[in-house]
Amino acid sequence: TVPLMQTARERLVQRDASVLVDALDDYIEEETGHEEWILDDIEAAGGDRAVAAASSPAPATKSMVDHAYRTIREGNPAGFFGMVFVLEGTSVAMASNGAAAVQQTLGLPKGAFRYLTSHGALDQHHMRFFESLMNRIDDPADQAAIVDMARDMFGLFGGVFGSIELEASRRAA
Repeated sequence: TVPLMQTARERLVQRDASVLVDALDDYIEEETGHEEWILDDIEAAGGDRAVAAASSPAPATKSMVDHAYRTIREGNPAGFFGMVFVLEGTSVAMASNGAAAVQQTLGLPKGAFRYLTSHGALDQHHMRFFESLMNRIDDPADQAAIVDMARDMFGLFGGVFGSIELEASRRAA
């Protein structure tokens, strides 16, 4: 997400949207390097870190990210915060419980879930920050762009979850 945030920041600087630019500076600082945590978790779960880092995204993930870039570049870059709402809100709702369920079901070590378990608690703080930020957005076009992006992202992110191959279905095949 950091490259998306950087792209949104560049476009928002051009509009002099300092409240959103400042928020993106905070998000960028907070999220930089988290892809390494994910790769660490993949490795701790027995996966190949290098293969994962070099792999292409699943089509559903690519569609979601492409839509975000398109909105930022061709539409209203404030819309990016609709994606933030969906990802942070979903993380709060699912990260810790989801990590525990997957860990238990697959018998993986706790060290394979550093990213998810840390983000469950961290994203609760992010949601409070996000709420405060959204309460300061008074431009109707920005508000609409954020809501539109959130609606789009709920569907697209649902597609990402739907595209995850289930272990049982692999065994049955």
